[in-house]
Amino acid sequence: MGIKLENVGIAVRDLEAAVAFFVDLGLTVVGRDTVSGAWTDTAVGLDGNHAKIAMLRTPDGNGCLELFEYLHPEAIETAPTLPNEIGMHRVAFSVDDLDAALETAAKHGCRPLRGVATYEDVYRLTYLRGPSGILVMLAEELRKS
Repeated sequence: MGIKLENVGIAVRDLEAAVAFFVDLGLTVVGRDTVSGAWTDTAVGLDGNHAKIAMLRTPDGNGCLELFEYLHPEAIETAPTLPNEIGMHRVAFSVDDLDAALETAAKHGCRPLRGVATYEDVYRLTYLRGPSGILVMLAEELRKS
């Protein structure tokens, strides 16, 4: 059986703000839609499911994020995920220049949770809170080939 990761889906409170954040980091919007109807009710498991969606792709073409803003049923606000909680945790990106990526994130009001760390002289990395409280890891490889 073959398997391939298609995308990671993330519910957001403001689709346009989330799209702007990830586009500024370098992702490209490859599609937008508003979805509803019996097929979405069945696929998602929510009656009356109605959402605006945007599909974004990383520059290398291998990674996709599907961001969605629920119009119905009403989105449920929860406390932001902590790094040690069980369940969907974070989305991680390799970046060419961590400092530049952090400057971009700061323009959206997003800053590291604590600071920038170095992992065994291999990566400089940090976690930050993106739009809607999404945990985002940014990592710059130090041993560039």
